[in-house]
Amino acid sequence: MQLGKQVRLERIFDRNTKKTIIVPMDHGVTVGPIPGMIDLRGAVDKVAEGGANAVLMHKGLPRRTHRGHGRDIGLILHLSASTSLSPFSNTKTLVATVEDGLRLGADAVSVHVNVGDENERAMLRDFGEVSTRANEWGMPVLAMVYARGPRIADENHVDVVKHCARLGEELGADVVKVAYTGSPETFRQVVDGCCIPVVIAGGPKMENDAQILQMAFDAMQAGAAGLSLGRNVFQHENPTALLRALHGIVNEGMEAQMAMERYLN
Repeated sequence: MQLGKQVRLERIFDRNTKKTIIVPMDHGVTVGPIPGMIDLRGAVDKVAEGGANAVLMHKGLPRRTHRGHGRDIGLILHLSASTSLSPFSNTKTLVATVEDGLRLGADAVSVHVNVGDENERAMLRDFGEVSTRANEWGMPVLAMVYARGPRIADENHVDVVKHCARLGEELGADVVKVAYTGSPETFRQVVDGCCIPVVIAGGPKMENDAQILQMAFDAMQAGAAGLSLGRNVFQHENPTALLRALHGIVNEGMEAQMAMERYLN
């Protein structure tokens, strides 16, 4: 592995456990300034204090959220975008470059592909170009690969998610983010079929803390390399406490109930 890539990956993964907790904050482009994302600097402060390894955001936000104080946190620059207002909301378009990430001091870049979308081929082309360019610079790539399209009956089905993870690996990603399949037994198949770190997406906002923590514990038991949770973290009434609980699960091997009792009760 290139030294530059290794150094950058160490900024978004715990050096001791090789695990990560990423908090995506790219939602503003997709759905606007939703609750939890109004005060961006405050949101980043909270997740950094809780122990998140990195935040993920679009290129216009780092200037508003750069941390000149307090606990450090990694930066992943998101290169893909679409809006919920578009008739093609699942078709992602490149809106930034690997070089933008370098100029902004990012530790990685991310690209989003929706497998099964009518415009899948354009997203695959963009992914391939980004991974080639990123490799030239020693910039890690996080691929968000989901199954969304007219032929997808169940985007969380293990066979579908396995395909998504493997696609991410084969097109040059260093880390792949996929949907959670719902059980440790099925998600283990996803991890076993992919030779790069696999992190789980948080999905829609969950009903309670117990669900979030149990999903995190189950995913880690299945061999996940970590979590990438957005709304379930930054829209939580106490993001810092929730992240401390998740840190206990991801990096200390705590069970969900123990993490709940120690940090959230």
